[in-house]
Amino acid sequence: MSDTQNNPTQAELDAIEAEADAILDADAAEGGDLAPLDQVIAERDEWKDRALRAIAEVENIKRRAESQSNDARAYAIQRFAKDLLGVADNLERGIQAAPKDAGDAAAALVTGMELTQKSLLSAFETNNLKRVAPEAGEAFDPHFHQAMMEQPSETVQGGQVLQTLQAGYALFGRTIRPAMVVVAAKSSGAQSAAAAYAPTETTGGAFDGKA
Repeated sequence: MSDTQNNPTQAELDAIEAEADAILDADAAEGGDLAPLDQVIAERDEWKDRALRAIAEVENIKRRAESQSNDARAYAIQRFAKDLLGVADNLERGIQAAPKDAGDAAAALVTGMELTQKSLLSAFETNNLKRVAPEAGEAFDPHFHQAMMEQPSETVQGGQVLQTLQAGYALFGRTIRPAMVVVAAKSSGAQSAAAAYAPTETTGGAFDGKA
């Protein structure tokens, strides 16, 4: 960064401008040479340019420092976050595999697992680790989603997410594991399906065997 001692303050710029005005008034009164005024104006413009450049450089340094600080925080917890993803996955699998008509004891166990999952995801959110699990019909985003397969669908438009196979996670907006999804085939959609299965209209008439 430029030495701040080489950059003029606002007071110095005002003094140079006042000097230029004084020379202009003196020359206008005496009808003298304007060359000194041109020199002062050029010097003033140079100092102003240097001041603006210094301000822009300081702003760039602040932005770089903030970006580097965010990267450092993200890197510090990225490995730990990845290790915790396995715990979150196992909790989700356990909840999904639990019987829906379980007895009181099993139901209490499932409830405990759900509360544990909720607490874990809340801790993730607090530390900017966000779960990515798109619903059916959401747009496919290659930055956060990984297409595992394509399937036709009558309810979801082509190119949209049809189903999430495994949730993904993003740390400070950066993907550390993409969500594995099923994507609707290009010909999918209610209109496409209706067109595919719509009966063909005929106008009647004799069958032409040569056609």
